[in-house]
Amino acid sequence: MPKVTFPQLPVSGLFAIAKPSGPTSMSVINDLKQLVGNSRLFVEADKLEKRGKGKIPTKGKRAREIVKIGQGGTLDPLADGVSEKGPKRLNEFLDCVKEYRTTALLGCETDTYDSEGSRVRVAPWRHVTREAVESALNKFRGEIHQAPPIFSALKMEGRPLYDYARKGIPLPRPIEKRKVTIHSLDILEWKGSAHQFCWPEKEFTSDEKNAMQKALEGVEENPIIRDELEPAGGDESPTAFVLSMKVSGGTYVRSIVHDLGHAVGSAAHVVTLTRSRQGRFALEPAADSEDKGCVPWDVFSRASESEGDVGEDGWTQWEREVIDRLEIVESPKLQKTS
Repeated sequence: MPKVTFPQLPVSGLFAIAKPSGPTSMSVINDLKQLVGNSRLFVEADKLEKRGKGKIPTKGKRAREIVKIGQGGTLDPLADGVSEKGPKRLNEFLDCVKEYRTTALLGCETDTYDSEGSRVRVAPWRHVTREAVESALNKFRGEIHQAPPIFSALKMEGRPLYDYARKGIPLPRPIEKRKVTIHSLDILEWKGSAHQFCWPEKEFTSDEKNAMQKALEGVEENPIIRDELEPAGGDESPTAFVLSMKVSGGTYVRSIVHDLGHAVGSAAHVVTLTRSRQGRFALEPAADSEDKGCVPWDVFSRASESEGDVGEDGWTQWEREVIDRLEIVESPKLQKTS
């Protein structure tokens, strides 16, 4: 394998990881800091020698002085897939086109719009056909205005939206809708009842439903939150289907699924979510293209336990994996020598 050398170190660059479902994006950042902040790839050699290798603080001025690392858009804990990391030029990845695959489960909506939340209400789902969903998708293609979930960390007059909903405080004004573009939106797979997904066990109490309803008063017409029971039927699982979409930055995939549930006279929430592409970083890079792949998360997990030996090229395994997928921002291009 040709040896990769840099005319100048450290570098400033971008790379993508294949984030697993479960960890928060911030916990992933904090774990990466422990490796990045101790690597001569990203930190001046004299600083490393003076400081010595060791645990990197994750907050405060000292943490920022050691190494700066950010992300090109947050992925929910439930979500997996492409997650860009790097110190600069991340804004372009907040605004770039992203691609997702998500599984929607009918008949139930949750406070977070995904399976990590609590059941807010249930609704009939047996009447929903693939044809009905296909028809409803037309309303969500192109340029649309989308309202974030009320149970989100977005703030209104200094208070998180979820605080209004939990405490039953009426919203001072409607939640501002965002203009986003849905470049494509299609059903990738119709699972029907042949799946293992189920509604969350935890559900809202009557008091929690009343609080949410009160928060929405004045901004929604007749915000009544109540269950609509399915007529008696079999014991099959509620319908699930997989959507693929290509969207602009700032799009809430969970909101698309939530609103789609309403559009077909039911309710719905996200049970799986994978970001398959963000800009030129992809889980499955296209052949003969400038696409860049993602570093598997287990590469960093193993390195966190033990970085391993330094190879003949001067780098550890995790550094080599990053270099292979790195996009340099502020440094001359990589040079390869035999």
